[in-house]
Amino acid sequence: MIRLRGHSILLLVMLLTVAWFAPASATAGQEGQASRGRGARVVAEEQVGPRLVDLTIDSPAIGREGKVRLLTPDGWDHRRKSDRWPVLYLLHGCCDTYDSWTRSTDVEELAKLRNVLVVMPEAGPVGWYSDWWNHGDGGAPAWETFHLREIRGLLEHTYGAGQRRVIAGLSMGGFGALSYAARNPGMFRAVASYSGVVHPLYADFPEGLMSLLPEYGEDPLALWGDPIAQRRIWTAHDPYYLAKRLRNTPVFLSSGNGTAGPFDPPGTTDDLEAFLNDMNHVTATRLRQAGVKLTTDFYGPGIHDWPYWERELHRSLPMLLCALHVAQKCGAH
Repeated sequence: MIRLRGHSILLLVMLLTVAWFAPASATAGQEGQASRGRGARVVAEEQVGPRLVDLTIDSPAIGREGKVRLLTPDGWDHRRKSDRWPVLYLLHGCCDTYDSWTRSTDVEELAKLRNVLVVMPEAGPVGWYSDWWNHGDGGAPAWETFHLREIRGLLEHTYGAGQRRVIAGLSMGGFGALSYAARNPGMFRAVASYSGVVHPLYADFPEGLMSLLPEYGEDPLALWGDPIAQRRIWTAHDPYYLAKRLRNTPVFLSSGNGTAGPFDPPGTTDDLEAFLNDMNHVTATRLRQAGVKLTTDFYGPGIHDWPYWERELHRSLPMLLCALHVAQKCGAH
């Protein structure tokens, strides 16, 4: 296990190595009504590519306008009101933006996604896919509400999103994917995490996370509070402690060991990826003990960078598409 004293070293590595890069329970229809009732609304649409549409949403949940990028399926431009497509939510990592997946991978070119609506929402550079505690006051930013209530409601009401959903993400987004699926059982049919922060209470990660937030002007206690005094809030978001809630959801975990892999110059090392690899192994054991249907790709050599996350998206797609019932053939993954 890698220990990084003060953990600010770990999060500094995160900043430098990542390529510039309450649970929902209502039905989809009710969610759409609820989000519109709270005032979430689309204020702008922009076609930014042949199949790419950016939406700007005026969001009470985050207290400002937020962005979401859609990679649209075949026939979407001529959709009827009743048309629905299965949905892949694709989440970005720490310190990055909603456009990172289309900027840094070949997701637009994947033929397997021509019949899927891919949703890539903004999550803030250090939003951590959570409704922030804010010292018990709640309020903005409420990223989970923005993503799973406001965006989901608007997409299902107007933009052809169906109720078959899967979710995947990298690094901070890997945390978001696993945490969202565990905190909202049944909302997502499968989940994939690539080099994910899948156990925020692991080792000295809490200290590192709390040292990162001030770098972005954030109060380090506003997210989930103190990891000791507000441990209940931390465990309520930590997938390691929510493992039993994933029993009915297929899970894919992947990470490298931080040494030079096929996409790296010889001699490259990456302490962040090595640390996350240890974290993922510990969490995988916990998930298996809880009876989760787990697929792992602990691929050995590899660092915390886009070529690996693109490859892992490819490797996890059969499982994700099978869960959406759009794969031609489903078998062992």
